[in-house]
Amino acid sequence: MKLIALPAFSDNYLWLWQQDQMAVAVDPGDAAPVLQALADQGLTLAAILVTHHHADHVGGVRELHLATGAQVFGPALEEVPAPFTPVMHGDRLDLLGQTVQVLDVPGHTAGHVAYFLPNAQPNPVLFCGDTLFSGGCGRIFEGTPAQMLASLDRLAALPSNTQVCCAHEYTLSNLRFALAVEPSNTVLQTYMAQCQQLRAQGTPTLPAQLGNELQINPFLRARLTAVRQAVAQHAGLSALEQTDDVAVFAALREWKNDFR
Repeated sequence: MKLIALPAFSDNYLWLWQQDQMAVAVDPGDAAPVLQALADQGLTLAAILVTHHHADHVGGVRELHLATGAQVFGPALEEVPAPFTPVMHGDRLDLLGQTVQVLDVPGHTAGHVAYFLPNAQPNPVLFCGDTLFSGGCGRIFEGTPAQMLASLDRLAALPSNTQVCCAHEYTLSNLRFALAVEPSNTVLQTYMAQCQQLRAQGTPTLPAQLGNELQINPFLRARLTAVRQAVAQHAGLSALEQTDDVAVFAALREWKNDFR
């Protein structure tokens, strides 16, 4: 399978997953780049996967469906342009010869889902919308810190060689924050230099590799002593709060919200 990141808006990626001359679109907030890619490469759109209801993820769904007839799959607990097939945690789809596992990952929105392809070659693939970013995680708009932490735990448990297809090019800003949290993290320092070079060349930093994220992403490392101590110092957490995983994670997310 081939993964294609189509830039859209200021920093979105609309993902196309290609198998031979068929394709699946993920979170097409704008139909135009997808239709252009399909035409340029002679592809037929088989399906559309939606992770959550925000406009930059669903804005092109209806136009794509009308233009191609592709079946739309989206979270059962969110509003997705009709007609769509609702999916929820534990569902399995069979698309282009791949098993697609649906994972509930609420937090950014209340009904956010992710799509995991465990048998993709050469590595498993995760379409995670706005839940997990390289070096960061999504803002908590409709869910709770406890939900977001549990969602990230669910994604962190996937195989370490999983290719993480996030929906935004937020990597450099996320890594600047990560370095404020863990300035002595040498893996993080190296990754920042790599990503700066990629962006200077106009190349996406994505997909990311989950195993690397476990070494550099503070939101996946919020239980580690170094991260806990940095958050406690920044937020003035009490000794009791420092032992509370959710309190530490919530304070970390608030720190990122205000970070410039």
